[in-house]
Amino acid sequence: MDSFISRFSALTFADLAAVALIFSAWIGIGWFTEHPPAGKPSVSVLMKRFRREWMRQFITREPRIFDGNILTTLREGTAFFASACMIAIGGALALLSNTDQLRGLVQDLELDRGTALLWELKLLLPTFFVVNAFLKFVWSHRLFGYCAILMAAVPNQHDDPNAIPRADQAADLNITAARSFNAGLRSVYFALGALGWLAGAAGLIATALLVLFITWRREFASASRRAIMRSLPPPHLPVHVELPAKAPAPRQP
Repeated sequence: MDSFISRFSALTFADLAAVALIFSAWIGIGWFTEHPPAGKPSVSVLMKRFRREWMRQFITREPRIFDGNILTTLREGTAFFASACMIAIGGALALLSNTDQLRGLVQDLELDRGTALLWELKLLLPTFFVVNAFLKFVWSHRLFGYCAILMAAVPNQHDDPNAIPRADQAADLNITAARSFNAGLRSVYFALGALGWLAGAAGLIATALLVLFITWRREFASASRRAIMRSLPPPHLPVHVELPAKAPAPRQP
């Protein structure tokens, strides 16, 4: 217990503020991505519509090998990231358990000197994000498996009363699995940003803001978002908002 308290006593106010910033950025961008303004949907929200449309389209598709291949690709992606996170967690735990190796790393990087306990605490931050990412990827992998089972239970006849309800169930699971996968990717991004703490509180603040900007841009201002928006209708405007009237056509002389 005393060792645990001594870790936090070595932190300065700037360190605590930087840690609070990266956690606030991580939680904030996650919530903002899933609950964007009505007129500015994120890529994650836009893809929900296409996932539902996919589940409706495959009802009458024969054969369904194409859909099975897509789902297999999604599961392989989650398995790859989960495996990578396990390797990262193992490396972090090995480094944390060897303080001599940790001191050598600090000296090799020519970073600010500090106690071994302080450096262990700084490595715990990215480890936390990697562990969270691992749990998200594992759950996403399992949900995609549930989605595959529900897709197999969807009848091929579009007039079957169970076709659309089961397709909607599969879509809900697909969307939930994608949400967990996206959350895992965000945790990986912020795990990389948390490594900036090795350069001090200023480094952590800089990397946290950089990761926040990159994450926001990919969801709200990327070329992929513009490509997706091309096939979607304009957003619904509130009732009190009126579109400007078209200018009258010029009269012919």
